[in-house]
Amino acid sequence: MAASKILAVWHLSCLKSKDTGSTKSDEAFGVSSLFEPITKTTIHMAKYKLEYLWLDGYEPVANIRGKTQVKEFASFPKLEQLPMWGFDGSSTRQAEGRTSDCMLKPVAVYPDTTKKNGVLVMCEVMMPDCKTPHPSNGRATIPDDPGAWFGFEQEYFLYKDGKPLGFPSSGFPYPQGEYYTGVGYKNVGCIAREIVDTHLDLCLDAGINHEGINAEVAKGQWEFQIFGKGSKNAADQVWVARYLLMRLCEKYGVDVEWHCKPLGKDVDWNGSGMHSNFSTTYMREIGGKDYFEALMAAFDKYKNEHIAVYGPDNHLRLTGLHETQSIDKFNYGVANRGASVRVPHSFVNNGYKGYLEDRRPNSQGDPYKIAGRILQTINTVPTPKKGKK
Repeated sequence: MAASKILAVWHLSCLKSKDTGSTKSDEAFGVSSLFEPITKTTIHMAKYKLEYLWLDGYEPVANIRGKTQVKEFASFPKLEQLPMWGFDGSSTRQAEGRTSDCMLKPVAVYPDTTKKNGVLVMCEVMMPDCKTPHPSNGRATIPDDPGAWFGFEQEYFLYKDGKPLGFPSSGFPYPQGEYYTGVGYKNVGCIAREIVDTHLDLCLDAGINHEGINAEVAKGQWEFQIFGKGSKNAADQVWVARYLLMRLCEKYGVDVEWHCKPLGKDVDWNGSGMHSNFSTTYMREIGGKDYFEALMAAFDKYKNEHIAVYGPDNHLRLTGLHETQSIDKFNYGVANRGASVRVPHSFVNNGYKGYLEDRRPNSQGDPYKIAGRILQTINTVPTPKKGKK
């Protein structure tokens, strides 16, 4: 501040009336703020971009949708601070036009580092009363079990111009063999690795428990793995990871093909699965051979109920070929990747305690419905603590 202005301000401050405390001239020059004691703390409110994500009502496969609202918060918002938000359900096959309101209930929140103050908000769809889950809300049907752990192995193809990335304009590339975990342009091309590595970073930045990536058996096919503790946690993360991958691919002019057998069943190319690793507290801490055999008997008994929610068109993938069991059969085996359920050596060596891998879910399956069905079947098997059901 120039010396003349400082003197003028000081002069005005000396003219303060004992009765009024300050003059209009004081306020004009900011004198009161200079001389009054500081008694208030100013809270800076930043504008956050909240991207609400939810599953629509399309069948047999739901699409993930998203829309953004801007809200002010003093810091990164906590889940309990996020409001419910309405949307037009008639445009997502979740309501009729004459009564179209549906509500979004935030259930998980993640930072979105691609945007300044970006927030990803995974939501459940609720009816207009904000209390009743919408019929399309598969998450609400999952049994609540904090001791349940899930690890999902999400396979997919990257597609460009209607064919897998790296396929020639006509025909097929050389047969499967070197693509799995492959390196080099002839195996993975020049775009795919940049996409999957960037996706890994985006997931880690968001706090998603992304556990790894690899090129898969077919040309243009990849996989990422997500692990979470709690019956719904891993499934939440899978859906957000799917969203991040699809959004990322927009800038490359590439689509993500989730279908389990996009090249058809009559060609010698692998399909895509979402192998589901699971355990409960009882399986990890007590287990035992008798319980394991009872559990597998239950999985056999309810095999049709499992297949019903394990993703569409699974008959094209579960043929008994390409590391699968036939869709109408159930079996299990130690380290057997052609079985319905693969039993790890570590599970047997640890006294039949630990995790199991259900290899039947396909890449297009809804992890909410998959987790729910697995837990529903587990809950039919008696344990000493639960007693017979």
